This record gives sequence, C-alpha cells and structure tokens, in this order.
Amino acid sequence: MMPPFRIARLPSIEFGAGTRAMLPALARRFGQRALLVTGGASLLDGPFWPELARGFAEAGVSLGECRIAGEPAPGLVDDSVRAWRDAGIEVVIAIGGGSALDAGKAIAGLLPGGGSVLDYLEGVGPELPYRGPALPLIAVPTTAGTGSEATKNAVLSVQGPDGYKKSFRDEQLVAAVAVVDPDFLVTCPPAVIAGNGMDALTQLLEAYISARANPLCDALALDGLRRVRDGLLPLARDPGDAAARANMAYAALLSGMVLAQTGLGSVHGLASPLGALFPIPHGVVCGTLVAAATRVNVQALRERDPAHPALAKYAQLGRLLSAVHHGPDHAETPAEDDAAAADTLVALLEDWTERLALPRLGALGVTRADHARIVAGSRGSSMKTNPIVLSDAEIGAILGARQ
Repeated sequence: MMPPFRIARLPSIEFGAGTRAMLPALARRFGQRALLVTGGASLLDGPFWPELARGFAEAGVSLGECRIAGEPAPGLVDDSVRAWRDAGIEVVIAIGGGSALDAGKAIAGLLPGGGSVLDYLEGVGPELPYRGPALPLIAVPTTAGTGSEATKNAVLSVQGPDGYKKSFRDEQLVAAVAVVDPDFLVTCPPAVIAGNGMDALTQLLEAYISARANPLCDALALDGLRRVRDGLLPLARDPGDAAARANMAYAALLSGMVLAQTGLGSVHGLASPLGALFPIPHGVVCGTLVAAATRVNVQALRERDPAHPALAKYAQLGRLLSAVHHGPDHAETPAEDDAAAADTLVALLEDWTERLALPRLGALGVTRADHARIVAGSRGSSMKTNPIVLSDAEIGAILGARQ
C-alpha cells in the first residue's frame, strides 16, 4: 500500500544558465525597494555583479545591502532587522551560499513585524508561533549544496562551548521565487564544490532512506543522485564544465525540495552539534561523515531489522551510484544481491570522500574527548527520521571512524 504523504509549499522555480538576468524584473514585480542579502565579498567582487547592478538600476529597483560573512547568528539577524526595519523594504533578494539564503529567509520573516528571531528559534527561546507575514523573498544560490532555496528553514548558529545550531522554520519563509543559475558555480573554489556537493548527496541519500520517505520524493531523490554521480567529480576537477555545473545545481535544488518534505538522518543529526561547537562548514561535516554513517546504518539494520525496506534502498543506491554513464542513457550496473550492492555503496562513498579530500575530524579541531558531547547533542529532528534508532555507541562509532 502506498502511504499517505504531504508535499509542503515550494517556491516558484526559474532554472537554467543565464536565468540571473531575470532577477531585476522579478524583483520589480514586488516593489522598488529591495534588500540584498549576500555573502562576504564573492558576489559583489565577482564577474556577474556589474550586469546585475545595471539591470536593477534599469528596472528602477534600489538596493540596500546586508552582508553575511560566515554562518548567520541570531544577533546578526536581529541587528539587520533593526537596521532596515524603517527603510520601506518591499522584497528581500538573497544571493549566495546557504548562509546568505538562510539569513535572507529570517530577515524577510522579521522585517514586517520586528521582534527577535530568538522568539521563534526551535529549542532556544520561548518558541512562539510565527504569525507572519514575511516579505517576499527571491533566493539565488551561488553554490550547489544546501538546497536552501527550496526550504522553509532558516538555520542560525552560535558557535563555541555553549553554542547551538537551530532553525527558525515556517512555510511563510519559503522563497516566493528561486532563481537557480548554474553559471554562478564558475566562481566556486574546488573545496567549496566538494563540501557542498557532498552535502547535496547526503541530503538526497538521507531523504531517500528517511522514515518519512514517500514515492514522489523518492523519484526526485534518485534523479538528483544520478546528477551527483555524473556531475560532482567532473565539477570538482573543472568548474568550467557546463554540463557538470547544471547537474550539480539541479541536484542541490532537488536535495532541498526532498529534505523539506521527508527530513534527514544521522549525518545531519551530527552536523548540528558539530557545526555549533566547531567552526566547520556544514558541507564539510556532511562530506566527511556520510560514508561512515551509511556503514553504521546498514550494519545496525542488518543486525536488528533485516527486513527493513531501507536496506533494499541502500542496495538500489549502490547500483545507481556505481553505474556507468553511456551518453544520454544510464546503464546501471549488473544486478548484485542487496547485501553486495549496499556494501558497494559504502565503498563508493568512502572512495569519493578520499578523492574529494574531505578532512578528518581531527584536522578540524575535534578530539575524541569531544565525542560524548557531540553524541549527546545529536538527537534533534534530523536523527528522528533516521531509518533506525542508533545507540550512543553507534553514533560514537561514526565519529570514531572519521577521527
């Protein structure tokens, strides 16, 4: 029997090389006064900004500017809302990586009514119900990984010993329009492509084996993983590869679409405390843990629930990701039994982790003495949709395998 499922709100999507040229006209539909939320310097100092700036001027759209250097903190969001609260902003345009897009969602959500984002942040403050309204948001990813352009989550972080990584989450925060232009990936350094690409892979994989998976999202996740298979390693070698750029931009978009519907798993459960306690980019955390987490999940399922449908899904992913690309069609590998195919998946993920030079946790400042605290902080919403409940020892084994 097909289980019942729900598909939550998604943005209107404009996808394709050159779609960035649509931004001024899209913004003008919502008003003349826009707030641009972007990263530190990569957009404004990059090759695409002069044409965009001319387009906004010609469309009669004036821009305020808010830069997000690093992962956004609640205090930065509150400061930005105070600074622009009385400026008559009619639309927020977030252009950048996941941090800029998440900050843009939160700022757009708070500008009309003011207040502090801490009022709505899960697991931090009073967790008041968000009433809205939010300003219209145009989300424009310049990396291929987080899928934030398609989700309702604004992930905010406070880093340090008492840090946290939590979400301001509401369907009113979903972008009105997502403009996904693969050309932006030309400017991404290889390390960013690697980390973000493995984040997209992880989100697609975890959505596919999630306890809340559904047939529609399964189809999208499988298509996204085919694109990762064919695009990630070529793009890491050559950001000038237009086909690889399109594959990865599309895969990242799909990863955001499916995670918004199904939830994630153990990798993202661990990413929350790791990102809070250490200044580690989110994609790097996902990329360094996904192979080890998959190995532990598969072993736990074999030992405690060998009839679980996730084992067949892991096998399907092993066959899909190890398939050979023959032109426009994808000939998948000869049939292996499910156990061998799942082992193939783990081995392939381990190989990609090494080929993309994802650092081990020790190189990122994590020690074995930190493991117990990380494990204790990993039981958030993502871990709840892992296909099997992992013990503390099993979660610790994921960390240990990458220490």
